[in-house]
Order: sequence, then C-alpha cells, then structure tokens
Amino acid sequence: METMNRRDFVKAAGVAGIAALMARLAGARTASPAAGRPNIVLVITDDQGYGELSCHGNPILKTPHLDRLHAQSVRFTDFHVSPTCAPTRAALMTGRHEFRSGVTHTIYERERLGLGATTIVEVLKDAGYATGIFGKWHLGDEEAYQPEKRGFDEVFIHGAGGIGQTYPGSCGDAPGNSYFDPAILHNGTFVKTTGFCTDVFFDRALDWIGAESRKDGPFFAYISTNAPHSPYVCPEAYQRPYLDAGMAAADAAYYGMIANIDDNVGRLLAKLDEWRLSERTLLLFMTDNGHCRGHLYNAGMRAAKGSPYQGGTRVPAFFRRPGTLGRGVDVDALAAHIDLFPTLAEIAGAKIPESVELDGRSLVPLLLDAKADWPDRYLFVHKGRWARGKAAESKYTDCAVRNTRFRLVNNTELYDIADDPGETKNVIDRHPEVVAKMRAAYDRWWDEVLPCMVNEDAVGPTVNPFKERYWRQFGGGPDEALLKRMDPMRTI
Repeated sequence: METMNRRDFVKAAGVAGIAALMARLAGARTASPAAGRPNIVLVITDDQGYGELSCHGNPILKTPHLDRLHAQSVRFTDFHVSPTCAPTRAALMTGRHEFRSGVTHTIYERERLGLGATTIVEVLKDAGYATGIFGKWHLGDEEAYQPEKRGFDEVFIHGAGGIGQTYPGSCGDAPGNSYFDPAILHNGTFVKTTGFCTDVFFDRALDWIGAESRKDGPFFAYISTNAPHSPYVCPEAYQRPYLDAGMAAADAAYYGMIANIDDNVGRLLAKLDEWRLSERTLLLFMTDNGHCRGHLYNAGMRAAKGSPYQGGTRVPAFFRRPGTLGRGVDVDALAAHIDLFPTLAEIAGAKIPESVELDGRSLVPLLLDAKADWPDRYLFVHKGRWARGKAAESKYTDCAVRNTRFRLVNNTELYDIADDPGETKNVIDRHPEVVAKMRAAYDRWWDEVLPCMVNEDAVGPTVNPFKERYWRQFGGGPDEALLKRMDPMRTI
C-alpha cells in the first residue's frame, strides 16, 4: 500500500497534536493506568453489506438497534474491506493486506494466517488487555493457527468459514454441525450448545464481558458472527415478517438473520449501560465484505461479495464511545480494515513492535475531527481465489486500486467515485495520468506481495482437525488405526 507509515503520520500531525488527541480519546487518567484505557468490543458480521441497515436506506429490513448505534457513533462512510471473509479477517488482525500474511483464499489452506504475522490481539494482550473471541475465526483450523496461539485468552469458536462447512484439507467444522444447537470449541473442549448460533455467541460474549468488567484490567471482545452467511436459516419469528412482506424464503431468512443480529446488538448496548461500561468502552461495528444477495438493496453500489467493485468492499464502520467521541458524525475520508490495528493500538496505549510494518494508519485523528488532515492514499483490492499454482498469472484478475476519488478495476476500467458512485461510466480514456500512477502503484505492490503468499503450495491433513478433535472427545468417526494410516503426521 502506498501510504504514510505510522511514524511519518505522527510526525506530520505534530507530536503535541497527537498527544492531545490521544489524551482525549483515552479519557481522564486515574491512579490505575488501566482505568484510563477503554475496553474494546468489536462486532463483525459475515456477508452483511452496507445496504443491510435501515439507517442506510434499506426499504424493507428493520434494524432499530443498529440504527441507534449508528446515531450514537462516528461513522466512516467510505470504509473498505477485502472482497471475501478470511482475507478481511487477516487484514484486520495484522494491519496489512492479507496477501502479506499468505491469505489468498477462504479454503484449501490458503485461509491460514501466516505464523510469522503479529496480530492486534497479541499487541493488546501485551498491553494488559484480556482478550476473547466469540464466533468465527477462519484463519486456520490446525492447532498452530488457532486463536489461543494468536493472542486470545478466551476462545469460543466454530471451525472453517461457517458452521457445518467442510473442505478437503484442514478447513472444516465439527461433524454434522448446524446453526441451531451448534457444537462450539470452547478453550480446547467442545460444548454442545442450545439455541440459534448468533444468540449463542452473544450469550457467551456477554457472560465473559460481565465477568471481565468486575476485574481491574481492560478487555478486548471480538464478536464475530457467522450470520448472515448461508445457509439461510433463522428462528421463525425473525423470518416471518419478511415472508409476510412477500419475500422469497431465502431472502426472508437472510433478512431475518440480520434482524436477529440487530436484537443481539440491542442486548449488548443494554448490558453495557446496565454495567456502567458504555463510557468506558469503545464499541465498533463493521461487516466483512459486501452482501451476497446481489438482487437485494445495495445502497446504489455495483456488484456484491467477491467483486472488486464498490459493492464488494465498502461496508459500514461505526465507532461509539459516549462522552469521548461525537454522536452522529460522518467521516468521508478513505479508510479500511487495515487501519484498525494501528487505531486500536493507539487507543489502548499499546506498543507496536518495531519489527511490525503496517499498511494501515491510525484513524484516531478522524475519530476526533472528521475534517482532520488525511493525505490521499492507495488501497489495493484483489479477490484472490485463483486455481492452485496460478498466482502470478492472476495479477490483473478481479483486482482494483482505489484512492479518494478514483477506482481502477481490472486494469481496464476507471470510475470517478466522487461523480459516479455506482460505477456506471468507464472514464479510463479521460484520465491517462491518473491511470498511469495507479498502474505503477499496483505493479509495485504486486511485486511486494507475491513472495509473501506462503500458503500457495500448502498441503493440508487428510482429516479435518476439528472433526478429529470432536471424535476424540465424543467418539465416532474413523478409528485410531485408520486415522493413523490416513494422516501419519497427525499432532492433535
């Protein structure tokens, strides 16, 4: 990414100015160093697009609690992620484009976060934060890649990219799992839960937040729902209003899954108030890519999940901390998931190791002043997902370069986002200098990331690790001798 690094940005803004901003964001200091640092709760949903909120103009879907969060937050209106889920999570966790950590797909071992990567969770933990994950991980199901090895103290997750999913190799969930009453891996042991998956994840997250709030130190809760990813199922009460409105069953269930998320966000907001945590907690809400129901409302954007166009990468991003951040403030600066690592580190007063090079920059100045100086930048997008061994020749397939005004797609299409947010008019012939600069920046970036794709030739185990762990705990599945013959190098 062609952008200022963190140290240059701080220098440009002025040491005194940044110090003042950080003092305000961290709140009043007390005798206990931990008391001045906010708790952090990050909610990220799966396959919910920018348009799947009534506050963003959806004419059918009702999301009153997320609308209230929107009204109480600083909102980034031009916030971008990767076109699909595991890549977004890798970039969020590392502050770097996902290719730099070897994540070029969502399956086939190419969803594994490189073991040399440093996560924001590790940085927060080193700064004294308790850390918990509830829901979807999707950055490697083998033991070495699990969340407890990447900085999380409390782990409550499903396997693979979704509950019940299984692919050849390492990416797979517990056998026979479903969205209702799922088996969830809790700190290394499966627990058989009761209820709808989103409710289950929020239940556990709220229990953990409540317990941590009674301790001295701050906490980081990562609530990562697998909903509204397919299969489209939800409790009948959530689906029924949309069926009654004449929607097809799958669409009604998709909206019902989001309505259920909305109610759970309402529960979270109520508990933060009840426990007097709201003013001491930075609450973030975002989604992991564009929506996956291309025929539904999408706020006027082109395309959806898996696409290099706006509809594939632009998502909601709300930051709420009552008494510290503004309410109902829109920030139109170009921002992205890679910015969360430096932002959360700054807010937490955490030290980023000197060895860590980031693509992102801290959003702190914009959180406190929507019109703060924000130098232009390039964001690089690539769908990945090429066939095995086809990385080099996929350079210009499903890719984009974005700066504040323009989006260059597939090296052949240029859109003036300021004038044409729906990307309907290719103006590549009108701006040759812009195109030349974007192409040069992309070429430099590609040359940097291509050698970082460490998972391209990875070969996964014969047996999915989650399934093997499940069978060892509950019985069933292949017997021990067969497992040994199938995968002699098993370690779980």
